[in-house]
Amino acid sequence: MSENDRKKPTRREAEEAVRVLLGWTGDDVDREGLVDTPKRVVRAFEEWFSGYAVDPYEFLSRTFKEVNGYDEIVALTHIDFNSHCEHHVAPIIGKAHVAYLPRDKVVGISKLARVVDAYARRLQVQEKLTAQIAECISNVLEPRGVAVVVEGAHECMTTRGIGKRNVSMVTSQMLGIFRDDARARAEFLAMIDRGR
Repeated sequence: MSENDRKKPTRREAEEAVRVLLGWTGDDVDREGLVDTPKRVVRAFEEWFSGYAVDPYEFLSRTFKEVNGYDEIVALTHIDFNSHCEHHVAPIIGKAHVAYLPRDKVVGISKLARVVDAYARRLQVQEKLTAQIAECISNVLEPRGVAVVVEGAHECMTTRGIGKRNVSMVTSQMLGIFRDDARARAEFLAMIDRGR
């Protein structure tokens, strides 16, 4: 049992914490519409933050070497994701675009989407999310390069605070050939644009 597991509150404690917060808003936590809300919120948290229960590196562990010498860009673009801002626990809704230049092995493309989801389903800042995806792919596949672009709408900014709508934050992480070779980077960015 890890140190985090020992410190993890029980489901009952989590539900009680939600109940306290609901009461803090000024509403009646015993009214019909809110009586089961703590249970529903805890179930939603289990889904939203399911990325803590998986190891993204394991998704990439099964690779394929029989690719007839294929050594061009492998890209998966417009991967929808939902995450939550670690500062306000507000949704971040966006798309990730992922590419790598294989050296001698490839991975099933659904695994790239699973890596995105595994990191997105944690409390995040977008910069860290982008770097984690790129680092995972680079460390496991050991390709000649990795490129990740993430576009996200941050509800912590659109529904509170400054209240600016229709704003998208864009972050990128370029490793290996995508950092060093402008042509490879431009080819990947063109792949993203073609999918719009």
